[in-house]
Amino acid sequence: MPEPGAAPRRSPQGVPYTDLQHIVNADGLHLFCRYWEPADPPRALVFVAHGAGEHCGWYAEIAQRLKELSLLVFAHDHVGHGQSEGDRMNIKDFQVYIRDSLQHIDVMKARHPDLPVFIVGHSMGGAISILTACERPGDFAGVVLIAPMVQMNPDSATPFKVPHYVHSFSQLRQLSYSTDISFFLSRQVEAYDTDELNFHGGMRVSFGMQLMGAAARIEREIPSISWPFLLLHGDADKLCDIRGSRMMHENAPSSDKKLKVYDGGYHALHHDLPEVAESVLKEVTTWITERLPATTLQEPQGS
Repeated sequence: MPEPGAAPRRSPQGVPYTDLQHIVNADGLHLFCRYWEPADPPRALVFVAHGAGEHCGWYAEIAQRLKELSLLVFAHDHVGHGQSEGDRMNIKDFQVYIRDSLQHIDVMKARHPDLPVFIVGHSMGGAISILTACERPGDFAGVVLIAPMVQMNPDSATPFKVPHYVHSFSQLRQLSYSTDISFFLSRQVEAYDTDELNFHGGMRVSFGMQLMGAAARIEREIPSISWPFLLLHGDADKLCDIRGSRMMHENAPSSDKKLKVYDGGYHALHHDLPEVAESVLKEVTTWITERLPATTLQEPQGS
């Protein structure tokens, strides 16, 4: 708690957290939160984990579609991202992302204790989602992964595919999200570059090391994954290796798993060409609603 008379904590953009929806994590950092609450009683909870360098506002369209199906969607900007506190796109331990996700999920579960919980994660958020579900495999009704960071790309120094001229961690310092990665991210390059809440600097060596460690941990966890999951990946993804998704789909022992590959799809499939983005939205919403408890599905609509 701030001392009496102390100035309120402010977001990196200068907005007092008293004016923003937020949670405070175990390190005392304020994390900006978004909630998409349906008008009717919610049928499930859906936590969204965004990717590296971006923020949870980029998932409004997916969240809105799920909200229209009476699902309560919630998300936060990870530490060091968007409107949350913390060193910009840097982390002392990747586990912090997982810990914070579980904290937020627990807050929402306490408010809605009888609802099934799903996770939707993209890119680094996919890695966060996988490891979060692995920590509590019995807690989640399903996990949706859009171009997740699963496997190391043997041709580069990071779990992301990066331009061929980047051969070492020292060169990663010069790799700018605004000039390189956004080009490969999605078709909406200008929107990404002009969004002031996105991170537009270079990737730090320490951050790359944390990503590498997370990918290695995921590879160790895959043989024990039993929870349902949906994998969506574009075969033109230049950032996260599609071979990781294929490996996870093949090797995870889950009895409920699906991989859909989009020919020519970029990294951010939900912001790809209109027909691709629409297909992704339908896949996500259909897959989740098909896994709601039967009693939930039988509730009359509009009553």
